[in-house]
Amino acid sequence: MNILLVEDNLELAQWLAKVLRDAQYGVDCAHDGEQALRLLHDGGYELMLLDLKLPDMDGRGVLRRLRRARDDLPVLVLTASGSLDIKVDSLELGADDYLVKPFEVRELLARIKVLIRRRGRAGSSQLHCADLSYDLDSREFRAAGEALALPPREHAVLEALLLQQGRTLSKTQLVRTVFDTDDEAGEDAIELYVHRLRRKLEATRARIVTLRGLGYLLREAQA
Repeated sequence: MNILLVEDNLELAQWLAKVLRDAQYGVDCAHDGEQALRLLHDGGYELMLLDLKLPDMDGRGVLRRLRRARDDLPVLVLTASGSLDIKVDSLELGADDYLVKPFEVRELLARIKVLIRRRGRAGSSQLHCADLSYDLDSREFRAAGEALALPPREHAVLEALLLQQGRTLSKTQLVRTVFDTDDEAGEDAIELYVHRLRRKLEATRARIVTLRGLGYLLREAQA
């Protein structure tokens, strides 16, 4: 699961990124509103953590433009202000939740899990594509009833495809999901991971379909 962290305090951003990566999330960092919007344009995120106090365009501006584009990406606002007016304003602009700094790591991770689970999943912790299943809490796959253990990057690719089931993910989006921004990685690596995943899913009815020029789509095998 890939998270966009928008925070202009570099020290705090580095700490939060480490916390999230230790919890097995992919993280990209933006330090101002314009950078955040550029990263959002490329897509591939399951959640945005958004600080309100940013240089140039503030967090409200980012949130306003995101929702005007009819993007339903879950947004958890992070701010040092406990003002009720700011909280209400953020929620009215389209934020999904609100957390006041300083906060406990356990609460942050719990709220992230709830927002990702809530996104079109009716609160269920289980995702399915045919007889492929994924538990959002344990982060475990099962294929045709059997545990499916995957290397971290193959796991990240399949997780992204299942979370976005029914939507096509481009190679660029998957690169952003699997690799950190500082990593040297190309689309050839994604092709290799998809090839390996296809072999491992042969015993199931879940298929990774290539849409030429667009990307990959996870769906149930056609009868």
